Amino acid sequence: MNLEENKKNAIAFYKMAYEGNPTKAVELYVGKEYIQHNPMVADGPQPFIDYFNRMQEEYPVKAIEFVRAVSEGDLVALHTFQQWPDNDEYVTMDFFRFSEDGKIVEHWDSIQQVPKTAANNNKMY
Repeated sequence: MNLEENKKNAIAFYKMAYEGNPTKAVELYVGKEYIQHNPMVADGPQPFIDYFNRMQEEYPVKAIEFVRAVSEGDLVALHTFQQWPDNDEYVTMDFFRFSEDGKIVEHWDSIQQVPKTAANNNKMY
């Protein structure tokens, strides 16, 4: 497995889907199966496409910053900072499992809204 290539592809996949082209993202980066662990999205590529198309329709103005990417074995972890309308900010941790042929076949995530106040001055990202 090419760890650097997997990191690059995970970022490209996420960015492309987030910015409104999930169909192309799936065509380029997803394998024969796509197992989803986010409880809001069903398994398979079409539910993923439908979810991100709906997000693009409902929230066309949003931004994502890829803070860090870590790759080990067949997994890539992405840490992102997202800005949504009305100064709604989130930090996400996404994990992608890659097949032997370098395609994304499984996804987990954890999403946390950035609170307006914190007990420390450290960013969450």
